[in-house]
Amino acid sequence: MNAKALLFAAALGGPLSATAADAPNQVHYRTAEIQGVSLFYREAGPTDAPKVLLLHGFGASSHMFRDLIPVLAQRYHVIAPDLPAFGQTTVQPGTKFSYTFDNLAKVIDAFTVEKGLDSYAIYVFDYGAPVGWRLAVANPQKITAIVSQNGNAYEEGLSEGWADMRKAWAAPSAENREALRRFNTPDMIKWQYTEGVRDTSLIAPESYQLASAAIARHGDEPQMDLLLDYGSNLKQYEALHAYFRQHQPPTLAIWGKNDPFFLPAGAEAYQRDNPKAEVRFVDSGHFAIETHGEEIAERMIEFLDRSIKR
Repeated sequence: MNAKALLFAAALGGPLSATAADAPNQVHYRTAEIQGVSLFYREAGPTDAPKVLLLHGFGASSHMFRDLIPVLAQRYHVIAPDLPAFGQTTVQPGTKFSYTFDNLAKVIDAFTVEKGLDSYAIYVFDYGAPVGWRLAVANPQKITAIVSQNGNAYEEGLSEGWADMRKAWAAPSAENREALRRFNTPDMIKWQYTEGVRDTSLIAPESYQLASAAIARHGDEPQMDLLLDYGSNLKQYEALHAYFRQHQPPTLAIWGKNDPFFLPAGAEAYQRDNPKAEVRFVDSGHFAIETHGEEIAERMIEFLDRSIKR
């Protein structure tokens, strides 16, 4: 168990010996074959404990949960896949795969079935949010709780930083598509990690370097397809808000308030359709977990412990 995880554990429930902690929180790195996709995932925690599914976003992979997983695994069975086109997940040769959010959700939904996740909480971030929303709307009985860390669900959460994307959604010409390619560059990915962060020395450079390396490995085109398809997520909002109103899932929106893409108004909007939703802000940017991981873990475990029946 690493030092940071021990510190988290001590803060959340008293000191744990390394011997006692190693077994339940040991992270395993696995691959599942799902619909022609070799889906890489990280898994830890007792298999008979409540389930938590972690869904990463753009410019990341399950690597972003490297410190969170061992902490959650003290109490929960945690699973964090790499979405298709990200991290270590690969589409098998000969498989025709269209990079849309519908298809990403279909793969993850099939994966949850493969893993026997009949009920689970979700932690959604960035692109992981529209994937998680599709799972929740299609399978409301399975979702025990929601943690959204800068995972948007409302139009007012979208900043002016989406202007080029909106232009491409309205007119998906070759020129407008090409204008989005800059979002995949190493400098832009690094900027997404550092913008809005007061002390950038807290951010491990491997985070954005690995994300850039994965894009280089998978190629730009899947990312371009997803940027163009993101507009489809806005069309899902009406059904999503109806789900919030009808089912009132326990919800924690914990937000980096300086996010250049997803505004604080997007976090506060959760309470419109689900008045019981809890909203918290941290003084960070888009990748708030990189700078405020301990606080997010602490609040998340406290929230899950009182929201999920054991």
